Amino acid sequence: MKNLFIFLSLGLSSAAALAGSAFTDAEDSVTYRQHSFQLIRHNFVDLGDMIRGKVAFDAKRAEKRADALATLTTLPWEAFEVPGADKVKSDAKADIWKNLQDFQQKAKQFESDALALQTAAKTGDQATIKPAFGNFAKNC
Repeated sequence: MKNLFIFLSLGLSSAAALAGSAFTDAEDSVTYRQHSFQLIRHNFVDLGDMIRGKVAFDAKRAEKRADALATLTTLPWEAFEVPGADKVKSDAKADIWKNLQDFQQKAKQFESDALALQTAAKTGDQATIKPAFGNFAKNC
């Protein structure tokens, strides 16, 4: 029984420590943010193709993409704050860490624009979605 208690205590302590961060190390955080941006890009390109008329406009699919973007744009930012993330080889510009506060402010604007795009997409009207998509794209 004592061993079980020790085992459970160690397990809970480990889980609590991991819950504080989604990343095991700086390289993991870079992989996470890169994958987040790939998903953002996939949804962005598909919606953009509909807005520009490269593919047929589908209101339901546009709403689905905008919903995904509203969620996905909240994901990558904490991965930039992991100690050592600025030292891992990636395409991220060094200026991000030189002015992290400015970068975080731009990230918040990106999230806000994604929410506005989501609201516009719920109308199902391509003419309403287009300017919201344009504002979102400016911050990409």
